[in-house]
Amino acid sequence: MKRRTPLMSVILLTLACGGAGDRTVIQNRGSDTLVNVAQAWAERYREIAPNVAVAVSGGGSGTGISSMINGTIDIANSSRAMRESEIASAREGGTDPIEHIVGYDALAIFLHPDNPLTEITLGQLRGIFGEDGTLESWSDVGVSVPGCQSDEIIRVSRQNNSGTYAYFREAVLGESEFKLGSRDMNGSSEVVELVEQTPCAIGYSGLAYATEHIAMPCVVVDGGACVTATVQTAVDGSYPIARPLFMYTAGTPEGAVGAYMDWILGPEGQCIISDMGYAPAVEVDCG
Repeated sequence: MKRRTPLMSVILLTLACGGAGDRTVIQNRGSDTLVNVAQAWAERYREIAPNVAVAVSGGGSGTGISSMINGTIDIANSSRAMRESEIASAREGGTDPIEHIVGYDALAIFLHPDNPLTEITLGQLRGIFGEDGTLESWSDVGVSVPGCQSDEIIRVSRQNNSGTYAYFREAVLGESEFKLGSRDMNGSSEVVELVEQTPCAIGYSGLAYATEHIAMPCVVVDGGACVTATVQTAVDGSYPIARPLFMYTAGTPEGAVGAYMDWILGPEGQCIISDMGYAPAVEVDCG
């Protein structure tokens, strides 16, 4: 089957400055977890390849994957693997999606800084976020939270087009769905901001979005050790809610897109993702 060329792929813009040559624009959209590092990559790559511009936008993993399937972008960012249904849809339309793992992320649990909870189990997380969960108050978890007069656990989640939402459901809730009544945010930074301002709140998102104004309990693994979300625990797999981060292209990337992907997976691109708080996909010395 012939692979469809993305409609927006490799747009050529003639620069207005006297005598300048053509400029290639790579369209890159998707995961809000990856949007900050994608922008950092794009800004640095502009210095390396001045005739290549990478246009980065978020919107969620599902949005990026859908746009790649529809042929309107060149690279889809995703914090979850493509679903079988999405792969089938792409192939039906003549696109053969190619998966590129560009890094790893620990999905951290965020609490208000006044919350005294220092560790939490996967079972407690299911009890808080899962549709059959019975944990509704902080006293149910064994703590009293200063400033949370209602004692109610306010659940802060992501919208359902988010790869972070999908991964948390898979890794923590298992066969269960999310409990109704959570406050669903568009992006990871919004999750952090709401938790920071809300003593009763608990949320989850990528470790790279953590700030000094929130608390992160360690997560107890199968009744054993309580593991803190860090780059290292994401790399070694000891943190139970760690995940790969993906970029998808419509077929094997070639030309400007191929060169860009090679650079992302090379030493400089991998050191940038490491500097942004993620674990690199390949071993690299960032000195």
